[in-house]
Amino acid sequence: MRRRRTIGWVSLIAALALALGMSFIPSPYVIEQPGPVFNTLGTSSHDGTETPLISITGAPTYPTAGSLDMLTVSVVGTPTSLPSWAEIIGAFFDTSKAIVPVDAIYPPTVTVDEQNQENQAMMVDSQQEAIAAALTNLDIPFQTSVTVAQLTADSPATGILQVGDTVDSVNGTAVTSVDELRAAVAANGDAQPASIVITRSGAQQTVQVTPVKASDGTLLLGIGAGATYTFPFTVDIQLDNVGGPSAGMMFALGIIDQLTPGELNGGKNVAGTGTISADGTVGAIGGIRQKLYGAVDSGASYFLAPASNCDEVVGHVPAGLQVFAVKTLSDSLTALNDISAGADLSSLPTCD
Repeated sequence: MRRRRTIGWVSLIAALALALGMSFIPSPYVIEQPGPVFNTLGTSSHDGTETPLISITGAPTYPTAGSLDMLTVSVVGTPTSLPSWAEIIGAFFDTSKAIVPVDAIYPPTVTVDEQNQENQAMMVDSQQEAIAAALTNLDIPFQTSVTVAQLTADSPATGILQVGDTVDSVNGTAVTSVDELRAAVAANGDAQPASIVITRSGAQQTVQVTPVKASDGTLLLGIGAGATYTFPFTVDIQLDNVGGPSAGMMFALGIIDQLTPGELNGGKNVAGTGTISADGTVGAIGGIRQKLYGAVDSGASYFLAPASNCDEVVGHVPAGLQVFAVKTLSDSLTALNDISAGADLSSLPTCD
């Protein structure tokens, strides 16, 4: 009996020592969990004061109600401060959390500061795309120009084009979108230089760049091109310490709601996520399972999810939440119209 007691105490002490050790030993993982939720129809804290998340000046606006929530994902841990194994085990048994290799979130070749800067840049781009998508949906005209965002390695445009140049035309054909630029370069071919009119520091000039052919046959100028928009009124989006492009669709819906009479959501609580492009295409995002739980925690009953994320949604929808699959901004507006009207929602696309 005494021997059994000794073995029992030794086992208990060993287990406690192991548990204590696990609480301090860092793991090679980080934890994704639901982050803060922001109502695009409400306010956010900016420089210590509450300000409208979306404010519009220079155009008529209308009252809104309820919520059009955008969701975020918080990451527990950084390369220099990793979660312990005890925290990882706890996250394993929590369906709202995900365990991810640290290198998948923080690539070894990129510093945390560099990644934060990149995420902030993507957030700014997503806001501009959201404004463009909203105005496109409402048939409100605006100007689009194409700018040089970067030069690739060994670019044929090195020393000819500069970051910040606006591309006005190629071989006499006006360029107002990245797709039009690609088409003009493809039509030029790689046998002769393309005559490109650019605007640099407010002055136009003509340069010559010979495209090169990529391994897949695509003709390239060797630049990263981006769209720059000039809108007829001001849309200001204030959101601190949030990065990435995944709020684009909800920004667009929030803008449309303010610019149109009535309430898109019928005063109900609706959440959603998805990137957006100026033509209204909704794209996939990361961390959608965590965002589903964030939506429920915020009190939402309906969730608009990118159709391209459906494989991650099926089987992981929290109780009390209806999820609708959308491919475009128009799909989202259709869903909101039915939700607002109290219509039968069974005909709306889902991720089932």
